[in-house]
Amino acid sequence: MNHSNESTPLCFSINSPPFNYTHTIASAYFSSVFSALGLTFNLIAFVVLLKSFPRTQSRSHSSFLIFLCGLVFTDFMGLLVTGSIVVSFHFTQFNWRRLDPHCHFCNFMGMSMVFYGLCPLLLGATMAMERFVGINRPFARSTSMMTKSRAVSIVLMVWAGAGCISLLPLIGMGSYHMQIPGSWCFFKISSEASDMAFCLLFSLVGLLSIAVSFLLNTISVVTLVKVCCSQDARQRRRDYEVEMMVQLIWIMMIASICWCPLLVFITKTVFSGSPLRIHYLLLFIRFATWNQILDPWVYILFRRAVLKRLYPRWDWSRGSIRSTVCRLTRASVGSDPLGGGDGGVLVKEEGKHQSFNEKAPPSPP
Repeated sequence: MNHSNESTPLCFSINSPPFNYTHTIASAYFSSVFSALGLTFNLIAFVVLLKSFPRTQSRSHSSFLIFLCGLVFTDFMGLLVTGSIVVSFHFTQFNWRRLDPHCHFCNFMGMSMVFYGLCPLLLGATMAMERFVGINRPFARSTSMMTKSRAVSIVLMVWAGAGCISLLPLIGMGSYHMQIPGSWCFFKISSEASDMAFCLLFSLVGLLSIAVSFLLNTISVVTLVKVCCSQDARQRRRDYEVEMMVQLIWIMMIASICWCPLLVFITKTVFSGSPLRIHYLLLFIRFATWNQILDPWVYILFRRAVLKRLYPRWDWSRGSIRSTVCRLTRASVGSDPLGGGDGGVLVKEEGKHQSFNEKAPPSPP
């Protein structure tokens, strides 16, 4: 069927269905299994997090669990929305132009791809900021009172920010287009002014979120090691904080490995002005989607209750994690990791303000 340029909607102006696409069983089943596994893993992780709330007595741990619930819910909905569209196309081979003559459906999927793509990265950076303040500025954090309602508000603000970015192509900054092989829509990656601006915005927001997470998590880990290795007997136990940092580090690593190839590819394509290589785009998009499948395993596996069952011979008594971190650190640096005066000042300052903080909770199971 031929269509004139005047009658072609914007989202079909580059790639207009029907495509010469050979339907394969492998592609249909790959998308189905891929989506089903991701939805199942995220659902299990969400149940695990909900069961952890009643046993949590620390305010910082409760806030962290709220952020994790927001991340799990975002990953689940992202797979549900985009996966259902892709799987439906592979099994039915519907014609987008007949089903969506005004591009509303295509714009919705493009917005979903951007929204559910940026949210995990922004939430990861937000959790890194929360842990940075909680570990490095405990007195300031206790004064600001990070309550559960405030944590929920922050998650909603992150969703609102990602939603606003996804709406920009609808008001002229960039545009959403049908992508080969016709099962999905995404923003146009080109060197044209408006498209270039949105491509760079998407890439830079993602890369900046990863960079912020890496920087703040590194500082938090160094500070936590210093505090954990202190010889001050009055220092409160920080095993649950070590557990949260381990989970956050894994979240950051998974996001970096899965998303950096796509973000760098978009930036490189825009600046080089070269034609879009659709095969690389499809490869990196699928690679980025693995983030939504691997994330839940961080919450499912990296908990003390699970690790105690996997490694029952280890010493999981109260304070054991602190002792292990301290021993490994000293072995790696060959000296006192506190480095003299700085560590002592940190411990003294924390002890000075300890009375303002909440009572130390018992170590989680």
